[in-house]
Amino acid sequence: MIFVTVGTHEQPFNRLIQKVDELVSDGKIKEEVFIQIGYSTYEPKYTKWAKVIGYDEMADCLKKADVVVTHGGPSTYMQVLRLGKIPVVVPRQLKFNEHVNDHQLLVSKQVMDKGYPLILCENIENLLSGIKKSKKVVNILENSHNKEFIDKLYTEIYSIIKK
Repeated sequence: MIFVTVGTHEQPFNRLIQKVDELVSDGKIKEEVFIQIGYSTYEPKYTKWAKVIGYDEMADCLKKADVVVTHGGPSTYMQVLRLGKIPVVVPRQLKFNEHVNDHQLLVSKQVMDKGYPLILCENIENLLSGIKKSKKVVNILENSHNKEFIDKLYTEIYSIIKK
């Protein structure tokens, strides 16, 4: 399953939701997809979705998902990393009226510059390749001992955010 979450920010994130729906419609994504659409105005036609889900349902989706596509909120992608998965991060961007500034993009780039594993998808046209890459990396990580690495990453990201 692919789980997509846009968080709870009040501005729509239609760009991401529409792209995922298009990839499913075109047959480029064949597995089950569930999207948490938040305040977005576009309602998916080809996937299961909900506007908002509770904490327990979110945690369950993160655990069950083979791939997680998320907005650029560090709290969300940290949860994904702690589960041993590499998130596909699509930061909300000011130029698309998805947020009040570009902090999601800037923080995600800082995290990557420190060498931590995010698949950053700044251009929505690269989403499918990001999803494919995440699947490959997760298969490798399932056979490694990465809990210590992820715990260190968690601490490091929060030190970046506090700056």
